[in-house]
Amino acid sequence: MRAGKSQAGMSLLGMLCILAMLGFFAMCIIRMLPPYLEYLSVKDIISRIAMEPDTATDSASDIRRKIANIFNTNQIYLLDPKDVEVFSKRGHTYIDANYEVRLPVMWRIDSVLKFDDLLYEVGNPVPLPPMSPEDKQ
Repeated sequence: MRAGKSQAGMSLLGMLCILAMLGFFAMCIIRMLPPYLEYLSVKDIISRIAMEPDTATDSASDIRRKIANIFNTNQIYLLDPKDVEVFSKRGHTYIDANYEVRLPVMWRIDSVLKFDDLLYEVGNPVPLPPMSPEDKQ
């Protein structure tokens, strides 16, 4: 007589743990997707404004006004147009739209999405690395 093999498999408790983890990650994705999609829109808007031929001759207030109008049209709510810095340094105009978003996930757990690749030189379609505040002076 042969002894039967013991069954191997996942228990109910193991299944519940995996489902809880999958649910947590799905909730995180659902909460973080809208700010990320809005970031992609902001990146597209800022790069298009930086590449417009008349932006090079516009003043900082004109550029800010363009940004505010386009943000309003595209319903960008997480980045206030007043928070976008437009400055000149050594004859070049820069648009700095770097920002971060803090989202409550659950209870005391927050997620922070940091978008720091939104510094553009007018006329250059490639984003620049972030500048320190001293470099902007």
